[in-house]
Amino acid sequence: MDVVYEDNHLIAVSKTGNEIVQGDKTGDMPLSEQLKSWLKEKYQKPGNVFVGVAHRLDRPVSGVVLFAKTSKALARLNEMFRNGEVKKTYWAIVKNRPPAEEGELVNWLVRNEKQNKSYAYDTEKPNSKKAILHYKLIAASDNYYLLEIDLKTGRHHQIRVQLANMGCPIKGDLKYGFDRSNKDGGISLHARNASFIHPVSKEPISITAPVPQDTLWQALSQNA
Repeated sequence: MDVVYEDNHLIAVSKTGNEIVQGDKTGDMPLSEQLKSWLKEKYQKPGNVFVGVAHRLDRPVSGVVLFAKTSKALARLNEMFRNGEVKKTYWAIVKNRPPAEEGELVNWLVRNEKQNKSYAYDTEKPNSKKAILHYKLIAASDNYYLLEIDLKTGRHHQIRVQLANMGCPIKGDLKYGFDRSNKDGGISLHARNASFIHPVSKEPISITAPVPQDTLWQALSQNA
């Protein structure tokens, strides 16, 4: 368990690109359950351990996932995520250089439940949701580019579909147009940082997850 932050109310874990946050149809043990076992053992708790899921990361995405250790913190965290009070910064490795070093992407996304995929449009469509993100090129190698993404809205597969729509699919993301998968089955999208005001102590908190132990990630992050 790669715990990157913990206090009496919150715990944050750096997840890998093949872990699930909450149970799904695969039946694989989710991070929330692994965390309950880890906390039970660490603190020698006799009864049940509370772990509340406040937000999710797609399975192939790595990085910071925040959990609540008390129901009070969970209720407040849920509200903070709904109101956009948690600032999330992502890093993505893409193959093509973006058209500008920095920019804002605004699209309307339509989600296809059956395909578990979203489609991006430049104009509003029926059942679409507005999606906004800001990106910035922060490092480059001979073949790849590292983008820092500031997410303004939280839509289904938002970063993946918006970057692909710009002509910059994320490395390893077959679903959105990259030509081959990554060895670990994940995609090169990483939830790098979460910053917010603590729901109980009201102190400013900033949690950063180390980049994956992968040669390309390590090389690009050193230049960022």
